[in-house]
Amino acid sequence: MLLVCHLQPNASRSEFAGLHGDALKIRIQAPPVEGKANTELVKFLAKAFGVGKRDIEIISGELNRHKRVRIAAPAKLPDEALVSPAG
Repeated sequence: MLLVCHLQPNASRSEFAGLHGDALKIRIQAPPVEGKANTELVKFLAKAFGVGKRDIEIISGELNRHKRVRIAAPAKLPDEALVSPAG
C-alpha cells in the first residue's frame, strides 16, 4: 500500500486528521528534529495498520512534511485513515 501523507509535527497527540489536498494529514506528537517525527510516524502507522515497524518505509520526503510511505501487507485499515474528499 502506498500512502501519501502530510505531517504536522509537535501536535498534542499522534492521530489522523483528515485530508490536506490529496494527501492524508497526520498529526505527530514528536518534534521535527533529528528524525524524531519520522520515527514517531513509522511507530504510529505500524500500530494503526497492524504491521511491524520494519514493514513501513518512507519512500520520499524524509526531510519534508509531504511524504510517500509504503506499508507492506497491512493487516487492517484504520477507520480514521479512510477519508474521502468532501463533495
